[in-house]
Amino acid sequence: MTKTLKVGLIGCGRIGKVHAEALMQVDTAELVRVCDVYIEAAQAVGNKYRVPYSDNHHDILMDAEVEAVLICSSTDTHAQFIIEAAEAGKQIFCEKPIHLDLAEIDRALAAVEKAGVKLMIGFNRRFDANFRAVKSAIDAGQIGDMHILKITSRDPAPPPVEYIKVSGGIFLDMSVHDFDMARFLTGSEVEEVYVQSAVRVDPAIGEAGDVDTAIINLKFEDGTLCVIDNSRQAVYGYDQRVEAFGSKGMVECDNNTPTRHRLSTADTISSPKPLYFFLERYMDAYATEIREFVECINDGTPVPAGGQDGRAPVVIGLAAWKSVHEGRPVKISEIE
Repeated sequence: MTKTLKVGLIGCGRIGKVHAEALMQVDTAELVRVCDVYIEAAQAVGNKYRVPYSDNHHDILMDAEVEAVLICSSTDTHAQFIIEAAEAGKQIFCEKPIHLDLAEIDRALAAVEKAGVKLMIGFNRRFDANFRAVKSAIDAGQIGDMHILKITSRDPAPPPVEYIKVSGGIFLDMSVHDFDMARFLTGSEVEEVYVQSAVRVDPAIGEAGDVDTAIINLKFEDGTLCVIDNSRQAVYGYDQRVEAFGSKGMVECDNNTPTRHRLSTADTISSPKPLYFFLERYMDAYATEIREFVECINDGTPVPAGGQDGRAPVVIGLAAWKSVHEGRPVKISEIE
């Protein structure tokens, strides 16, 4: 008989709604309870899926029927909710980042280890079909030993300045996805970080203590060199590209577009712009991510992005900020 995993959703905002919808596509899981500090948000999701709702996450953690939780609440709650969920014996999926402070991350990971539950971190790009194809080519040895990895990641528009003031800045709210992708594709750990950055999009971002444009150089323990370019604003849409170059060849993936056509006339050659932002670009990846989380819990197999995968990009992000502030390359060992 196929097991059905009973799941509770903590946080019913934008990303919580995405994961709730993804869960509906998984035959071996059932959403049984939701909560959000804003009761109206919880009510909307609860009514949509006909499940109980509340404004208190303890209602989910104390429910014996709930076997696993999806933590989609605000960043500042993630670590504490992980600890409480682990102590309640729940299997855990948590959106990134675990926390912006390494001590808090380590507290959460220690609680997970002590409880013997699984923790999966929501790095959705690992589950994108394009990036998985690149990873498969690398792992199959088709490009030989990797020498250079290039990642382009540019948002279509900057977030509100009020968000930037509490997000940890570009390297902790945006680049962390690219740091994870670099680790995912190389299979190695970052040794050194060097950043050149600027405020080119909006002076208010600089006034908030952040930057909006950056070139990040990563040196990996296996010798691979990685260049990540980030911008808070690409006027043509969400720019998500990867190129891996090695001793035997190269593999790359381009942006997804609404259609794949190209129009050629006497005056111009044109094609559609990239999909606008992450919900349009990665909706299939979110669905795959949740399905694989459920499969790992039901089958007792390791999760594809665990607690240490959630910790490492934050360390790299902190090193990136140190590089910006001190104008020099920073060893990861300096942060650890």
